[in-house]
Amino acid sequence: MKLIASLTSPYARKVRIVLAEKKIDCPLEEDVPWNADTRVAEYNPLGKVPVLELDDGSTLYDSRVIVEYLENSSPVSRLLPQDNRQIILTRRWEALADGIIDAMVAIVMERRRPPEKQMEEVVARQRGKITRGLATLSEDLGEKPWCTNHGYSLADIAVGCCLGYLDFRAPDIDWRGAHPNLDALLQRLAARQSFIDTEPPQA
Repeated sequence: MKLIASLTSPYARKVRIVLAEKKIDCPLEEDVPWNADTRVAEYNPLGKVPVLELDDGSTLYDSRVIVEYLENSSPVSRLLPQDNRQIILTRRWEALADGIIDAMVAIVMERRRPPEKQMEEVVARQRGKITRGLATLSEDLGEKPWCTNHGYSLADIAVGCCLGYLDFRAPDIDWRGAHPNLDALLQRLAARQSFIDTEPPQA
């Protein structure tokens, strides 16, 4: 089994953190989909990371599918609750966090276009998604130490990767000032070894 991933991908970081928390040894093959020499499409027809190649040569993608597989592969450090309704609520946190990342990625891609071709209305629309998404995360978190009432879980990992990616790609977004409870959550998460070890490299 091996993970094909970019070190700066927040979706891949989520998987890497899950691997670390569940103490699953999995080699990492670094691949950046935007590079000319990328081989990601050989593993995933969509050309996206992360991809988990299993021992039989089959592959799993995207991050949510991979996390589901890993959670069911090892009983160590359960990251999803056992109750079906609580599973759905945890997955909702993950979906919202991933959606905020999607919006940030869209902004990054728009900013890579030639200046004369960039569309500010596209950026504004995606920023609106980020603003509303963060407000909902903050409201749902409230004063709880973790996202759900069941302690540290996949929800926290997903939100932590989301907030970390905003810091990485958009340090101008003052989400900490607007949502101090999210800042406190990220500080708790950033102290975990799994988050320390997967911090994206600075350019």
